[in-house]
Amino acid sequence: MSNAREETPPLERLLKRRRDPVVVQALRSAFAATVAYVVALRLSPEAAPLTAPLTALLVVQVTLYATLTNGIRRVNAVVAGVLVAIAFSLLVGLTWWSLALLIVAALGVGHLVRVDEYVPEVAISAMLVLGVTAVGDYAWARVVETLIGAVVGLSCNLLLPPPVWVDEAGESIEDLARRVRQLMLRIGEQAGGRTPPEVAAARLHEARRLDHDIAEVDAALRQAEDSLRLNPRVREGVLHRVVLRTGLDTLEICTVVLRVLARSLTDLAKEREPEPLFPRETGEVVEALLSEVADAVVSFAVLVTTHVSLNADAAEARLANELHQAAATRDKLAQLLLERLQHDARQWQLHGAVLTEVNRIIDELDTEHRSQRLLEELDRSTREQRERLPRLTALRGRLSGRPWRNRRRSAHRSR
Repeated sequence: MSNAREETPPLERLLKRRRDPVVVQALRSAFAATVAYVVALRLSPEAAPLTAPLTALLVVQVTLYATLTNGIRRVNAVVAGVLVAIAFSLLVGLTWWSLALLIVAALGVGHLVRVDEYVPEVAISAMLVLGVTAVGDYAWARVVETLIGAVVGLSCNLLLPPPVWVDEAGESIEDLARRVRQLMLRIGEQAGGRTPPEVAAARLHEARRLDHDIAEVDAALRQAEDSLRLNPRVREGVLHRVVLRTGLDTLEICTVVLRVLARSLTDLAKEREPEPLFPRETGEVVEALLSEVADAVVSFAVLVTTHVSLNADAAEARLANELHQAAATRDKLAQLLLERLQHDARQWQLHGAVLTEVNRIIDELDTEHRSQRLLEELDRSTREQRERLPRLTALRGRLSGRPWRNRRRSAHRSR
């Protein structure tokens, strides 16, 4: 894989880098700030109207959805901060004690004008602007510059939509699935032989740490969801959001079940010490089963993050084959455990728990189970949207020319 990456032509690498959301966002910010500065040069009496590009830079950082829903509060926060900074520049200028008073005053003004989560931004804007308005001349010109920057920033978000972070969220989901796979493989390797309780406990701690990974993926997914909302470059934003969200929900359930499985094996290791967890033949089947389920987890993540129909069909077929093989191995394990129960009933509850937990993961990854959940979430999402914004939903339906039932058909291809 590394050789293939090294053989990639420089021009292709440059084009890929040009489409990178981080690069696009940087270019959007630079463009908005530059346009605001050029406009301010013509309308402001200041020789260097830096407040305009500063305001545009702050406003253009948000997604289009955040611009339309929270943009006014953010602009109010910036304007309030600039006005506080202008007042301080006229009265006392910039000193250590005036900076402290500035922060207190800006935070108070932020609560007064009710900018909610952007209260700290009032103080941030005030401090930044005070640095370029230490002299009180042309103070009200800063207000004009701020309005110019705000208008340019909002216009840039409307005319040049922010990057779509779906690919980054998809990569996070796939990375999570691979970490789950690696842990499953390590747990499976223990089943075939003697496992010290401390080793089994270490695997349990690894399973618990997956909760932190889930939180990181959830943050990446929320960013992707915001970038999809009301973005004219995305035709099926709701479908993308629901596919990724339901996929992450399924992986989260799998990690919870994996943690329970690790706990069962830890308890089993303590009770059977110094004997192996399972007889040799049974242990080999457990290892094979966990290996097959681990591969299915990664295939499921690839299916969730695949946008092209042909690739999605191939990913779905691969997942179905892996789940079919895992189900056959599970049935074999169930027969072996049943035969063992007839001769040795010790720890039969824990042996049965292992089988139950693996079966739960297989059921969660099943394509039919996922399709049903996906359709339910699509129906719930569109119902909530219609209730909350009925006119906007009808307008978007007319503009897109695609009825909602077509999205249900698309959902089958995104399973």
